[in-house]
Amino acid sequence: MGRRLSQYFLFDPSILGRIADAAGVGPDDTVVEIGPGPGGLTRVLAERAGRLVAVELDAELYRKLEAEFSDVPNVEIVRGDALKYDYGALGPFKVVANIPYHITTPIIFKLFEYKDRLRSMTLTVQKEVAERIAASPGTKDYGVLSITVQYYAKAGIRFIIPAGAFRPVPKVDSACVHLELYDSPPVKAADEALFKTIVKTAFGQRRKTLHNSLKKISPEMDRVLEAAGVSPRLRPERLSIEDFARISDEAGR
Repeated sequence: MGRRLSQYFLFDPSILGRIADAAGVGPDDTVVEIGPGPGGLTRVLAERAGRLVAVELDAELYRKLEAEFSDVPNVEIVRGDALKYDYGALGPFKVVANIPYHITTPIIFKLFEYKDRLRSMTLTVQKEVAERIAASPGTKDYGVLSITVQYYAKAGIRFIIPAGAFRPVPKVDSACVHLELYDSPPVKAADEALFKTIVKTAFGQRRKTLHNSLKKISPEMDRVLEAAGVSPRLRPERLSIEDFARISDEAGR
């Protein structure tokens, strides 16, 4: 059931409480829980949130949740795919989720499409993914995921969750990561699509210098880099989000 969807469930009440604490859920909040599974976190969130929408794909889990929460007025159990759910129908909302491993990145990118009303994400993900999300320039974990997330949100790892806390027990540890969306982003590229293309292209060949990896975007790229104040001899992991935004803006002139 849960395992075929690459999901591992948490039952430890103290850990579930810490996740809700990290999310800062209160009575004024609308919260979306993705992949509630057997409902351990759902019960904790239901006690704290003004409104809770739990989106579950698995039919059997959905039926059990629907039966348990049918008379809880602030909880709505939805049978559906979180990658296709219309978050636009909600007002301002927070997401709290123990995300199935195989959809972690697609879910994060999907939710950023609703950044105008999304307030925060508090996610239980594989530890190595959390490290990539929160990575700083110059580290081995820093890359496309780090930059994409940190362009929209302040990211931080709240705590590590050992594999033994889950059922079934996964092969790796997990982490609770909190993403607080910016009201006013500190970095703003004039053309976000071009910005993302440049970032993906640079990290597509992360061992190469920017001169080699970005020349396919424009034969003028060395001039663009120099105008942006970035050496063509650098590798992409040395660049900040601000650096990539300057390159993008210069390339788009």
